[in-house]
Amino acid sequence: MRFVWAVVAFVLAAGLIGAGIAQRTIFQGPSTQKVAVDVSEPAPFVLMDGDVLRENPGAQTLLIRGEGDIFAAYGRTADMEAWLSDTEYNHVTAGDGGELDVQFVEPTADAAAPAPEETPSDGAAPETPVEGGEAEPAGRNPAGSDLWLDSFSDTDSLITDLQLPEGVSVLIAYDGIQDAPDDIVVSWPIDNSTPLAGPLMAAGAVVLLVGLILYVLGIRHQRRGRGPRRKGPGPLPVTEPIDVAQLPPAERAAIEGSDASASPAAVEGEETQPEKKTDDASPSTEGASREMRAQTASRRRRSFAVPAIALTALLATGCSADSWPQFGEGTPSPTPTATVIAPDNQKPPAVTEAQAKRILQDAAATISEADAAMNIELAGTRLDGPALTARTTEYALRTALPETTPPSAIPTDDVEVVLPEATDRWPRTVLVLSKSEGDDTVPPVILTMTQQDPWSTYKITNMAEMSADAVFPDVAAAWLGTSLVPDDSAFLSIPPGELAATFSDVVDAGEQSAAYGLFDDLALNLAKSIRDSRQAVVQNLADNGAAETSQTAFDIAPADTAPVSLTTLGSGAIVAVSLIDNETVTPTSADAVIRFGENAQVKALTGVTESAKGVTTRYEFQLFFSVPAQGSTEQIRLLAVRQDLLSAEVLK
Repeated sequence: MRFVWAVVAFVLAAGLIGAGIAQRTIFQGPSTQKVAVDVSEPAPFVLMDGDVLRENPGAQTLLIRGEGDIFAAYGRTADMEAWLSDTEYNHVTAGDGGELDVQFVEPTADAAAPAPEETPSDGAAPETPVEGGEAEPAGRNPAGSDLWLDSFSDTDSLITDLQLPEGVSVLIAYDGIQDAPDDIVVSWPIDNSTPLAGPLMAAGAVVLLVGLILYVLGIRHQRRGRGPRRKGPGPLPVTEPIDVAQLPPAERAAIEGSDASASPAAVEGEETQPEKKTDDASPSTEGASREMRAQTASRRRRSFAVPAIALTALLATGCSADSWPQFGEGTPSPTPTATVIAPDNQKPPAVTEAQAKRILQDAAATISEADAAMNIELAGTRLDGPALTARTTEYALRTALPETTPPSAIPTDDVEVVLPEATDRWPRTVLVLSKSEGDDTVPPVILTMTQQDPWSTYKITNMAEMSADAVFPDVAAAWLGTSLVPDDSAFLSIPPGELAATFSDVVDAGEQSAAYGLFDDLALNLAKSIRDSRQAVVQNLADNGAAETSQTAFDIAPADTAPVSLTTLGSGAIVAVSLIDNETVTPTSADAVIRFGENAQVKALTGVTESAKGVTTRYEFQLFFSVPAQGSTEQIRLLAVRQDLLSAEVLK
């Protein structure tokens, strides 16, 4: 009966294991679902709408094949459409029944493309003149644009995994000149897990082990019941009594003698030793034989058990995680955070935090390269406004005075604050606070970056070093963004358009200024240091005996550039302004001249050593203030300051 049950177990085990293997092989469905893009009319760009990528659940895998360097990037759909508004492209959208619709899009007539005389700083090719005097765009390379949230490139084949949210699309191209690749496939993962395969194979292994045990027990039982036995003696002949008297005398004497010799020993109680039989085993030999038989049986049982255990382990390890049921996959408990309510009709932020960091790193690298080569054109691809004006003067001084210390590099190790403007229009502005992690001597830098149009890069317009005593105000998160404050806003203690003039009055009038009490100690200390520097110029003229033959005039006023104001969480604003401080020295008589003496910078910028009519030196101050809301008792706090020499001009 044991053999019957063993056979049943073997058959059942084979069925279970076969069913489990079949689920992982012949019955397992495809792991991905694919759809190809059919481009009928080639164009330099292919814009794949985000709805196409979200047509099926799960992460999207984009496969692009072509010849050459393939470029792909993803970004906000509205931004990409604005970037493509002046060129033709194929727009891929989701159709009915899982099909894809490909529409050829012509350039719009009102697209504000870059001016023909300008070379776009994002690697665009120059425009090629054609007959009739008109200029035809020769293509624009999408690589390096600041609009992309992320980008990828590879040669001949590009594969990337994506999981894009709503409102984000993918741009595909080569270099913007030749037609974009047309072998584009999007795939999504399909859940082809077999949670019963593992349990089936494991159960089959267990049943197989039970069958092996039953088989071993059956063999053991058979051997015990029908094992080998020693053959017994055959039938003996019938014995009859012997009449000794009838035997010959010699035989009768022998029998009687043997009986006589054996009887005394029996009478005296001596023990007789039985003869050993060669065919009978001793007790010790029989025990050893039984022990050997037991060890042999044990080894046989182990020999059957080891393959069963090995088979079970092999089946268990050969199954992946999706071959077993998954239990206890609960979602983690969210960590409570401060609630931020976005206003109605809130626009998306101009950049994401990761995007802003990448832009800042690229800008810092470009500016460092320009500083090393003193290439003002290269610097102009990442600087604008007061920051570019200051760099122009610095390069001129370093050319004339090689020992002049070059500008400090912008730290990008630790970007603490990213405050983008929430808008879908251009120009766009972003404020960044960046620090250095490894060098404590490098102060934190506050800067603003502005992008004028979709085809331009972000350029740094204002930049200043933050004081160690300054406290940065609370601002909105990067994913929420903020808004620009109008120059004439009445919701701040001082409108941004009047802040530069108000602080200039504090510098000139000191404590006599009506706005003296509006600023904090850092701002007042800066104003005092400017006044002290003026007094040092007057004292220097007196020390050189020119107090009576010369006179000085000082004037600080707002620069021509408009302030940049971004709101903070406390209904206040961070305002960046620029001031121009003019220092003029003129002779008081026609016979006197102004000698520049040891002022090497003025000599280098003017190209002369003296002037009969005087000289004007211009300095620029880039300042960042934290301005409280109207009605607040807080003072206007100075956050960062930077002073640069702009020019030195001889009066005529």
